[in-house]
Amino acid sequence: MSRRLQLETWLHARREAWRAAFVRGWFTGFLFEFVSFGVKQAWACLFGGLMLAVLVGSFLFYPADAPLTRYDFITLAALAIQAGMLATKLETWEEARVIFVFHIVGTVMEIFKTGAGSWIYPEESLLRIAGVPLFSGFMYAAVGSYIARSWRIMEFRFVRFPPIWMQGLLALAVYVNFFTHHWLPDMRLGLYAASVVIYGACMLYYRPDRAERPMPLLVGLVLVALFIWFAENLGTFARAWVYPGQHDGWRLVSLEKLGAWYLLMIISFVLVAAVHARSGKQGAEP
Repeated sequence: MSRRLQLETWLHARREAWRAAFVRGWFTGFLFEFVSFGVKQAWACLFGGLMLAVLVGSFLFYPADAPLTRYDFITLAALAIQAGMLATKLETWEEARVIFVFHIVGTVMEIFKTGAGSWIYPEESLLRIAGVPLFSGFMYAAVGSYIARSWRIMEFRFVRFPPIWMQGLLALAVYVNFFTHHWLPDMRLGLYAASVVIYGACMLYYRPDRAERPMPLLVGLVLVALFIWFAENLGTFARAWVYPGQHDGWRLVSLEKLGAWYLLMIISFVLVAAVHARSGKQGAEP
């Protein structure tokens, strides 16, 4: 048994023991399930949480006169986190494949967007491509890691799941629009509408504790995008990257970015869904 399975089996046994000791009625049962949901979510976003800790920690404590630049330190730390999770099997190779693809997708977009002036990386570094530090791809990878791990940990099941080819076309249109809206009309509103048409009827069932709980898939995507927006505010506070309005001092990231993260979430979600469809573990019902 892998370390991941051993650890998750141990955590499951602990949860059963804590439930037996704590739950005495509907209210304590509700509290227990709420805490269990939070613990599972924290476990699912392990990669992203560690990345945020590195970003903020290096901003607060990394020596300004260190021979290795802070950005290069972040890149090496991200590589170490990824390697450690694979070596200890806390992350499966199936999840790693999704993360790698989203890493590439994100890095290509970063190169284009920084060239267009959408945001900048204000510090120097050696490990970069076309002015983009290599750690930037790991931030996109963290999103893919979270979705892939949540799918497994929360035991996702879907009802009225849209065909993969339809989702794939939407994801492709979203990705293309991130580039073309700089010189062609922005199709963002149309993409929002298309996502409602495609995913509006889909219900997501997840298991925070023993019982399955339903949630419209669209609501889940919006909530995850919201939490990514919170994380992005921490990242810009730590000056991992800076938007044009933050040159003279940190301020909250525009809520417009919430919509961008929602669309980017669709790309990541479709990549994970495609992997599950190929492996026959999609968990979808008509």
